[in-house]
Amino acid sequence: MPPTAPPTAPPERRLLPDTADVAPSGHLSVGGCDLLDLAREHGTPLFVYDEAHLRARCREAVAAWGDGVAYATKAFLCRAMARLAHEEGMCLDVSTGGELHVALAAGVPPERLVLHGNNKSDAELARALEVGVGRIVVDSFDEIARIGRLTERPTERPTDRPGGVAPGRGAARPKVLVRVTPGVEVHTHEFVRTGQEDSKFGFSVASGAAAQAVAALELLPGVELVGVHAHIGSQVFDVGHFEEAAEVLGGFFAPLGLPELVVGGGLGVAYVNSEQAPSQSEWAAAAREACARTGVDSSARITAEPGRSIVAGAALTLYRVGTIKVLPGIRTYVAVDGGMSDNPRPVLYGSGYEAFLPREPDAPRRLRARVVGKHCETGDVLVAEACLPSDLAVGDVLATPVTGAYGYSMASNYNKVPRPPVVFVADGAARVVVRGETLDDLLRLDT
Repeated sequence: MPPTAPPTAPPERRLLPDTADVAPSGHLSVGGCDLLDLAREHGTPLFVYDEAHLRARCREAVAAWGDGVAYATKAFLCRAMARLAHEEGMCLDVSTGGELHVALAAGVPPERLVLHGNNKSDAELARALEVGVGRIVVDSFDEIARIGRLTERPTERPTDRPGGVAPGRGAARPKVLVRVTPGVEVHTHEFVRTGQEDSKFGFSVASGAAAQAVAALELLPGVELVGVHAHIGSQVFDVGHFEEAAEVLGGFFAPLGLPELVVGGGLGVAYVNSEQAPSQSEWAAAAREACARTGVDSSARITAEPGRSIVAGAALTLYRVGTIKVLPGIRTYVAVDGGMSDNPRPVLYGSGYEAFLPREPDAPRRLRARVVGKHCETGDVLVAEACLPSDLAVGDVLATPVTGAYGYSMASNYNKVPRPPVVFVADGAARVVVRGETLDDLLRLDT
């Protein structure tokens, strides 16, 4: 393991997008675009994604897992991202009717989509059946009953579209997987643990519920059970947890004789200098080896659903400093023009981030400060213990790296703050893939 950088050192390059480079001006560029120029042109806050980085991580996932590996769109989704993941050979995992709608609008073939969700509505299931999504991951006995009703009726059923009709008898049987909980409790935040017995997701292996669900699905004439699915949680750094889960899954899966096993997602990502994360290939190797030890047939398709590890490091967020407030003997507050509305992770999970100034990315960071947002909340904190250059000034552009996952996707309009634009950068050009909201957009749903 490489030595840990001192707190005052600049953010390590591995935390920056792949194409990040210091231009002759001394400014940081990504995708050949000067970040300060992007801030001037598009305003702040601004999400900047390195398209080359995104494509490289998609290719790494396909190389590690093979065909069927799915990008977990909850991490970050817009039409441009959906198209990019599809172009690079990934399927897409969608967990709501909204995510399904965006993926279809992007032109992703429905057979390359996997529908998740612990409480799918009749309308969401009917829409998935209507368009022919590739896989439906079944999460509860109530859902089994819903799918049974929807696949048995030859008459019209409700969908998300006015006049939409889901397929009746005679249509191709939808392929489904059963989601199980392996009883593995990973060392991550309790809000993102999903593999333990006490979970809203899936069927317990230990209690026998998973076996009952398999039996119930095999009795449904309208569906084809093709596999088993599990997900133990997010931001997992220890591949041993994946091995442990894969051993439980393999023991349950092997006797069933099904062709597909999905081990979910959750690969951790380094957000700060002190963190190290496994690679896609290390994760895949650990899972496959554990499955082999439990007797999983070598012909079975073992795959995964990475999300955060595809997009997190591809992006950084640009802010502009509006206030520097020094409280002698207490702390220094640095307030920027965004906050918990564009990055709620620090508030929700206590997540840590680095911060730096793109005008001089390699400058020592000797100023200890708390980077906060503009919202009417004391808890509106972006970086609780930030190290910044001592010459920080009002008007500076400040960047937080590794914000490509669960930033924009979890953004809100709290305090009626418009959500920022998103740009993709590549080969010296920037394109807006999600426009920034305007004040008038905040009124569009009012009646």
